[in-house]
Amino acid sequence: MTDDAEFDLASADKRRTLWIVLWLNVAIAVGFFVGGYFADSNALLANGLDNSSDAIVYGLSLLALSRSGSWKRGAARFSGIMLLIFAGGVIADAVRRYLEGSDPGGILMIAMAAIAGIVNLYCLRLLQKMQHKDVNLRAATTFSFNDFISNGGIIIAGIIVMITGANWPDLLVGVAVAGIALYGGIDILRDAHSDKHDEERANRQSDGR
Repeated sequence: MTDDAEFDLASADKRRTLWIVLWLNVAIAVGFFVGGYFADSNALLANGLDNSSDAIVYGLSLLALSRSGSWKRGAARFSGIMLLIFAGGVIADAVRRYLEGSDPGGILMIAMAAIAGIVNLYCLRLLQKMQHKDVNLRAATTFSFNDFISNGGIIIAGIIVMITGANWPDLLVGVAVAGIALYGGIDILRDAHSDKHDEERANRQSDGR
């Protein structure tokens, strides 16, 4: 098999994987929004916003597969900034619910998070199997890992809500999800910055030969 054929095969595999995780994240986001509304849960709504931003990022990753390194870094930076904005919105909603009060439903929180956890783990495994990931695909993998961790937090919060009847576990997990998003966004922006310097260094070395 020629190098071009191997490249085309790898690119097709990446594209197929990204389409799968994109539509799975769209489905999860819809489920979280519906569940968050009926369960009056900040944590579920937070994850719905998170998965919505993930779906957009996976779409950008699809566009970036055949683009230049600078375009890929731009898409990754956009992904990181989206995560930071998302985190701010979740924290604002948690503050509102703390001041106004809320009555989250623990059973629905646990059920929705368990289903999403299985789906996110599947997405994560698909992305981890991909070889030679660029900065944008590394960002996509970071998103799926963050989602899987967040799902576990929602399950724990749902159990505590059922036992105590309090809303603070739901708000705490919602803010924690926002914290994970903040960390992930900063990490993606740093990776994009580092990738640019790596490319510039490689170009200088190539020119020096």
